[in-house]
Amino acid sequence: MTSEDPYTVVWSEQTAHLGRIAGEEAGWYAATAAALVRPDDRLAVDVGCGGAGMTRALATALGAQGRAVGVDGEPAILEAAKERAPHLEFVAADLDGDLTDLRAALGEPADLVWASASVHHAGDQQAAVNALVGLLGPGGRLALAEGGLPARHLPWDLGVGEPGLEVRLDAAQDRWFAAMRASLPGSVRMPYGWSECLRRAGLTGVTARTTLFERELPLTDAEVNRVLDKLTHRVDHLRPAGLLDPADLDAWDRLLDSADTAWLGLRDDLYWLDARTVHTGRCP
Repeated sequence: MTSEDPYTVVWSEQTAHLGRIAGEEAGWYAATAAALVRPDDRLAVDVGCGGAGMTRALATALGAQGRAVGVDGEPAILEAAKERAPHLEFVAADLDGDLTDLRAALGEPADLVWASASVHHAGDQQAAVNALVGLLGPGGRLALAEGGLPARHLPWDLGVGEPGLEVRLDAAQDRWFAAMRASLPGSVRMPYGWSECLRRAGLTGVTARTTLFERELPLTDAEVNRVLDKLTHRVDHLRPAGLLDPADLDAWDRLLDSADTAWLGLRDDLYWLDARTVHTGRCP
């Protein structure tokens, strides 16, 4: 994202952030991959691979007989992914395209295609899902990690600013997301949910499963620091768009300033609770 256009994500600047997420969610990736991969699977594709966390998890679940291929449209992200997992295969492809070149690069139909928080960056989300389905062989599965519930880390009343600060941060994020979607080339609204999207793409046996993320209290120092990093990242990416009320922004600047007496790092009542949903469908 740039100050000139607060609704455009500059993916080349997100490599460190995506790498942190890959490490933070390694356990969830491993459990999810183990649940999705079947004994006779040979090829799994991670589209929008980011920090390659799921690519590595899929490779482990497949074992020595399988191939896990990471796919991304940003060269800098692919280079960073290769550094993290040099033993794995990576391919450049744009999810807004028809994926013909990706099908050719794979060389065979996929048993499993995984896409986490990537399809919502395509202008036409239904067309992107249709293209992903085109990578599958008969009986292959597409799994989309989209939706869930916003993270919660803070008490409702922090004693700084008006109560409900984190809820209003989510509301600002939602407005940013709507503007980001509208600004994408070829943007098309999708006025239905992800499960319906999979069905319209011709998949059957569509299901959804949500995983709750909850860290044991009290949070460790490392977990508190990660919460502060996440909140700082969210506030900073919303700041250029002017979507935060000035009074709320003043409150966040105090809460995230380690030199301020209101710094969140001084509190012992932070927590970690959120949820992630995976929508899965099978190719007939």
